[in-house]
Amino acid sequence: MFKNLYFIFLLVPIFVSAGNSAEWEIKAYTSAAPAFIGDYATVISASGETLREGSNGWTCRPLVPMPEGGYADAHASAAACSDANAVAWVEAYIANKTPVLESDGWIWMKHGDLGVDNFKPYTDGEKDAGHKHYIESGAHMMLMPKDPSSLDGQTTDYTSGAPYVMFKGTKFVHLMIPLDGYYDYQPDAAPQ
Repeated sequence: MFKNLYFIFLLVPIFVSAGNSAEWEIKAYTSAAPAFIGDYATVISASGETLREGSNGWTCRPLVPMPEGGYADAHASAAACSDANAVAWVEAYIANKTPVLESDGWIWMKHGDLGVDNFKPYTDGEKDAGHKHYIESGAHMMLMPKDPSSLDGQTTDYTSGAPYVMFKGTKFVHLMIPLDGYYDYQPDAAPQ
């Protein structure tokens, strides 16, 4: 019995510290996109340091701060890989400024995110805060529009499985494109 317990204690520090290592961050963030994008992308750490320069114009990074002790997994980091226009969108979101894009931008988030109210920016991870339109997304892509009005006719219904608009009526409006596994974290929102 104690032999097994000793083995468990050996694993715990490795698991907890893994989220703090540069190697772990590179693997976790780049796997938010297909390998043909992530393998050649620039990687930004949770602290904002460039861990690896890329060659394809894409940038992979976490979208939430790293907690003390590291992320439990890639999903907990809300890892995202963005093209140059979407990087500008992400930076504007982080700074609460209006995004200014040269053209539409694209973001891959194959690990999903921590959840957000579909109509209220900055509600990340507030699943139990009483939001009426909360969705914790699994794998998805996002289209960040240069012209937000181009999404005016799109639905906001995230329960149909079809692409839908998030943050409608705000400067951060964008199109969510569910991928296989989208409802893994919130199966009650899946199409019936």
